[in-house]
Amino acid sequence: MSQEEKIKEELLKKFNYLEGSVNIIRPRRMSIEVSLDNFMPVFAYLAKELELTHLCTITGLDEQERLGFIYHLTGESRVMVNLKTSVAKANPLIKTVTSYFPGAEIYERELEDLFGAKVEGLPQGNRYPLTDDWPVDQFPLRKDWKPALDTEQGVDKNA
Repeated sequence: MSQEEKIKEELLKKFNYLEGSVNIIRPRRMSIEVSLDNFMPVFAYLAKELELTHLCTITGLDEQERLGFIYHLTGESRVMVNLKTSVAKANPLIKTVTSYFPGAEIYERELEDLFGAKVEGLPQGNRYPLTDDWPVDQFPLRKDWKPALDTEQGVDKNA
């Protein structure tokens, strides 16, 4: 049995509601889609029990009415597991994963700055990657974002 099949079997044994949501894409690559309500238990199980000990990055997605977040995890098995969840764009609240991976702070700050996600439990800190003087409520990776124009000079203030 391959490492991917073992991970899938363990996940389905623990979380039967994942049936049909765990996919082996190719060797050493898997994807899982889970509701926000079930995200933290699955994330914790992957990190602690299945020993996916490295969070490579978090990818943000603008999916029109929702924002999607893909957590890319791997470990000694060398299998990359892409765990995806999504939230309504109108209330994009997710929980921090810094208690599992302290380095996630930088990725979560990117989600806040670039997509407007609100990361519950993320400690106060500097903005990243946008500058501190970047306009409030301007999220440049959202599909509906339009640069704010300086009406006095008719130029893009963000350029």
